[in-house]
Amino acid sequence: MTTEDIKEIPGTTPNFQTDLARQLEELVPEAISDGRVDVVKLQELLGADVADSSERFGLFWPGKKRALRAAQEPTSATLRPDRKNSKDWDTTKNVFIEGDNLEVLKILQKHYHGKIKMIYIDPPYNTGKDFIYPDNYKEGLDTYLEWTKQVNKEGKKVSTNSESEGRYHSNWLNMMYPRLKLARNLLTLDGVVFISIDDNEQDNLKKVCNEVFGESNFVAELPTIMNLKGNNDQFGFAGTHEYTLVYARSVNHLVLDQFPVDDEGLERWDTDERGPFKRGASLKATGTNAPRAKRPNLFFPIYVSPALEVSLTEQAGWTELLPITDGAEMSWRWSREKFLNDLYDVIVVPSGSSFTLYKKQRPTLGDIPTSKPKSTFYKPEYSSGSGTAAIKQLFDGKKVFDNPKPLGLLQDFIQLGAGRDGIVLDLFAGSAAIAHAVMALNRSDGGQRRTISIQLPEPVTEGSDAEALGYKTICEVARARIVKAGDSFAEQLEFLGVPGGVQDLGFRAFVLSDTSFSKWRVASDTDVDSLTEHLLSLRDSAADDVTHDALLTELLLKQGYSLTEDWSELEVDGLVLRSVGDGLLLAYLDERTKPTHDQLRSIVDEEPARFVILEDAFQGDDELKTNLSQLCKSKGVELWTA
Repeated sequence: MTTEDIKEIPGTTPNFQTDLARQLEELVPEAISDGRVDVVKLQELLGADVADSSERFGLFWPGKKRALRAAQEPTSATLRPDRKNSKDWDTTKNVFIEGDNLEVLKILQKHYHGKIKMIYIDPPYNTGKDFIYPDNYKEGLDTYLEWTKQVNKEGKKVSTNSESEGRYHSNWLNMMYPRLKLARNLLTLDGVVFISIDDNEQDNLKKVCNEVFGESNFVAELPTIMNLKGNNDQFGFAGTHEYTLVYARSVNHLVLDQFPVDDEGLERWDTDERGPFKRGASLKATGTNAPRAKRPNLFFPIYVSPALEVSLTEQAGWTELLPITDGAEMSWRWSREKFLNDLYDVIVVPSGSSFTLYKKQRPTLGDIPTSKPKSTFYKPEYSSGSGTAAIKQLFDGKKVFDNPKPLGLLQDFIQLGAGRDGIVLDLFAGSAAIAHAVMALNRSDGGQRRTISIQLPEPVTEGSDAEALGYKTICEVARARIVKAGDSFAEQLEFLGVPGGVQDLGFRAFVLSDTSFSKWRVASDTDVDSLTEHLLSLRDSAADDVTHDALLTELLLKQGYSLTEDWSELEVDGLVLRSVGDGLLLAYLDERTKPTHDQLRSIVDEEPARFVILEDAFQGDDELKTNLSQLCKSKGVELWTA
């Protein structure tokens, strides 16, 4: 048996520093010396493209290097399925994750890299009263587990970031920087991120985003009117707005959708049998390539009838038109073939004794006329009060969350950036307004957008309506909101006679936790002797209190599967397995029941693409392990152990 026959599932997420070096080795192998990056050589190769280190331009703050390392540090964390707090587990493609979003972003890298169409970020605004995530930039998972009482009973160390504590802006930037770095990796090439922010950190956030996403990928900074009456608590001026920063993964690939025009705008549109239109560009070409000499095939006659009909065939009484401007022979924008096929999209306008031809401009969103959004965002439904009203409606008039984002505003962001079937990642989910907005938008336009919401289990405010209703954390409020919003949409669909199941109104819930495998529960900086002692002390691969579903979820995540994979139980020759993707992957996760050779043969005879088995299921029988390897090799089955 060779080591190539059995693949071992890694215990942590990838080491991003190592991955980056590996990419550099492929691009510029001469910059790698003795397994390390030769920075001096790299600078020589880049030549004039290297910035003068003595006069660097950028945003710098205390802790920036440590914050970057926090993003690069691998994690052994996993996500445990929480079926009890889920809705429609078996059918939904939406996800809600309770946990620190920095650790969660690392876990999502394997499968969701380059798959998220839109990211929405509504971070703490750093007003001095905001909760700041419990990072210490060394043991992110350990800090989180301690904070959530999963390790000890010291209690939640809720903290705010007040100016009196010093490094006021630095603390906030150290929280945001690693999260933005990891979030960018998840965007599709045509993906986009929307970030809400106010004056406290708007200038710093834009500089950080210029660094993370690239200044060339800046799309817009949108003043967003949230309160026309103004906030009189502000000094000097009654504040009416926040900001929304918009960045593309690649501005060369991003195509933002548009908004349907309002009633006033509709007055400028006409309608024919093919739907709405208005006058577009002239069909006579202009510019340096317009002369007939450059485009001879686009110089030909068009004939117009007295009734303003158009034809390419000469007819008695019809007027001949040629693309001539001030006596100079030019060309048409369309070919003969396009004219023949699209005559219905030509507008004829009398012009003196002749005529001018124009293109009918059609809307870009189905049959609805659309317009490019303005750079100042304002609608009455964007008011902060409408966000509160929406959540009160779901919770019997109770204000269970402070300052929820307005649904109308979020729906417009989603319409612009998520397409009709993209995945929307909500990095600071709060009350899950994005999940609510996606359901509402899918309900109105028939879209199939999906959501991933991440929220820290921050305690609700003491004495609040949320606490009075029995909710202990913001996560509990958020999950309840999704359920209640989904139920209300289901009632609407039932009232309209729409069959149930047409719209995805559920979510799979997961909770961030330490790895389910005892052998992987080792800090990254553990010395070799301590690591050896730890491994020798272990008798089982998995912790005693872990379910098979939890083990399977972790193994799937570390192999690059999504959080919404379909799986089921399957019995083969007396052994209970987990079957993923209708048998493409089979997993045997019972380390206490040693399978026989014949039972393993029966599993391999199912011919899955991949078979996963716990290392301790062999119970030290190397011969059985070798035989399984040979069986898998004979059937072309990938064998993985954990």
